[in-house]
Amino acid sequence: MSEALAAHHRRAVMLLSVAAFASAAAARLCDPMLPDLARSFAASPTAVASVISSFAIAYGLSQALFGPLGDRVGKYRLIALTTLCSTLGALGSALAASLDALVVSRVLLGATAAGIIPLSMAWIGDTVPYEQRQATLARFLGGQILGSVGGQFIGGAFTDTLGWRWAFAFLAVLYLLIGIVVLLESRANPSTQHRQTDTYHQGLLLGQAAEVFAQPWARLILSIVFLEGMLVFGTLAFVPSYLHQHFGLSLTLASAAMAFFGLGGLSYIFAARYFVRRLGEVGLAMGGGVLIALGWLILAWGSTWIWALPASYLVGLGFYMVHNTLQTHATQMAPKVRGTAVSLFASSFFLGQALGVSLAAQTLTAAGIVPLLLLAALATPLVGGTLAWRLARHHRA
Repeated sequence: MSEALAAHHRRAVMLLSVAAFASAAAARLCDPMLPDLARSFAASPTAVASVISSFAIAYGLSQALFGPLGDRVGKYRLIALTTLCSTLGALGSALAASLDALVVSRVLLGATAAGIIPLSMAWIGDTVPYEQRQATLARFLGGQILGSVGGQFIGGAFTDTLGWRWAFAFLAVLYLLIGIVVLLESRANPSTQHRQTDTYHQGLLLGQAAEVFAQPWARLILSIVFLEGMLVFGTLAFVPSYLHQHFGLSLTLASAAMAFFGLGGLSYIFAARYFVRRLGEVGLAMGGGVLIALGWLILAWGSTWIWALPASYLVGLGFYMVHNTLQTHATQMAPKVRGTAVSLFASSFFLGQALGVSLAAQTLTAAGIVPLLLLAALATPLVGGTLAWRLARHHRA
C-alpha cells in the first residue's frame, strides 16, 4: 500500500471509529436513565429495562440483513447510510409519549445502528492483512469505547439537567452530522471503494450463514461472545442505577464513574501491541476473564462508591483484552463471506446482552445487586478460561 493510500485508509478508519462512537453511545445511553424512566412512566425496573434489551435484540437480529448486503453493495457506503437512518430512531425516542413508544423507537434505532460497528470490522478485515489487524481493530475500538462511556455520561448528564428526552435529541444530531461526513468520505476516499468481489454463495442468505456455522471454530467464537455480552453488559447496565440508589450519587456522577470502564479499555488500546506480544491470545483470554471477575468482586464488597472506580477500570481492561481477541478471530472465521460472519458475531454479542439484561433485572429484583455481581464474577473466568484453552488447541492445530 502506497503512503498516500495508507493515509487515506487511516482517515477512513478514524471516521469509522467516530461512527462507532455514536453506535456504542446509543447502546449505553439508557443505562443511567432507568430510575428516571421508571418514575416518568410509573413502571417497574424490569419494565423500563426493556428499553435496553429491545435495542440489543433489534441490533442482533438485524445483522442477518446488513452482513450479506454489505458484501454486495459495499460496506463503507452502507455504514454511512445506516448512520443517517439512525437519526430517525433517536428522534423518535426523544418524542416518545409512552414507554411502549420509546421501546418501539429503540427497536428502530437498534435495527439501523446495527450496520455500523460490524460492517466497520468487516471492512477492516477486507482491507488490512491479518498480522496488522489486531492493532488496527484496537485503534478502531477507541471510538466504540469512548461511545460506551460517553453514552452513559450523556444519558446521565441530560437526565439530571434538561431531561432524558434531550439526550436522544443530542444523539439524533450526532448521527445526522456523522452520517453526512462518512457518506462524503465514501465517495471521495479511494480506500473506501473496496467491495467483496467473490461470488461465493451470493444471493443465498441462508447459504452465507450456513458457510459460517459450518466452521467449528466459528461456532465456538459465536458462543463465547454471546456469553461475554450476557455476563459483562447484562451486569454493567445496572451499575449506574446501583451507584445512584445505594450511594446517593447523581446520575451524572454515577455515569462519570463508569468512565473508568472506558479508561480500562483505552489502556488496552494504547498498549495493545505490548499486551499481544507479552501475553499472546491465550494470555489475553485468561487474564481478561480474571480481571473482569476481580472488578465485579471489588464492586460487590466495596463499602463506598469510590470502589466503583478501580472496579470499573478492571472490568473495562479485562473486557477489551477478551473482546479484541474475539473480534480479531471473527474477521477471519469465514473470509469468503466476511461481512456475514462479522454480522453474526455482532448478533451473538447483542443477543447475549439482551438476555443478560433481562436475567440481571430479574436477579436484581429477586436478590439484589450483590448476588448478581457474584454470579458474574464466578462465570466470567470460566468463559475466559474456556476461550484460552480452545485458543491453545487452535494454535497447536
